Amino acid sequence: MQSAFHTKVKVLPGNKIEIQHSELPVDETVDVFVVVPEKSSSKRSKIVELIEHIRSHRSSTSSAEEIDQYIREERESWDS
Repeated sequence: MQSAFHTKVKVLPGNKIEIQHSELPVDETVDVFVVVPEKSSSKRSKIVELIEHIRSHRSSTSSAEEIDQYIREERESWDS
């Protein structure tokens, strides 16, 4: 039976990682998958861009209905 486990490790100097686990077979080759998390700053910058976009298209003469329509259209564009 194939065995797997999940662990988090810290990236060491020189961009190296070290994994120690009692179930790892000594002198055997194993497959390793590395998932690098998204940087939170990219999500933040997208939100800032959206706010700036909304501000640039905002008009003091816009009615509440027009603003609601704009927001609906923005939300619908996220799904596509």
